[in-house]
Amino acid sequence: MNSIAFTPDGNILASGSSDKYIKLWDVKTQTEITTFRGHSSYVGSVAFSPDSQILASGSNDRDIK
Repeated sequence: MNSIAFTPDGNILASGSSDKYIKLWDVKTQTEITTFRGHSSYVGSVAFSPDSQILASGSNDRDIK
């Protein structure tokens, strides 16, 4: 895992890793909610907006279109 972020209420954890995926986890049940695919390189950062409605991610993608 390269990066993690919690929603402001602490209920959801986002993890970004070298497998190029972002996963959302339910903190209470410790289960995976969903996986986001789309980066072509490792995910180096993840962050939630203050209202938890937006998840931003950063990667070393080089194939910007």
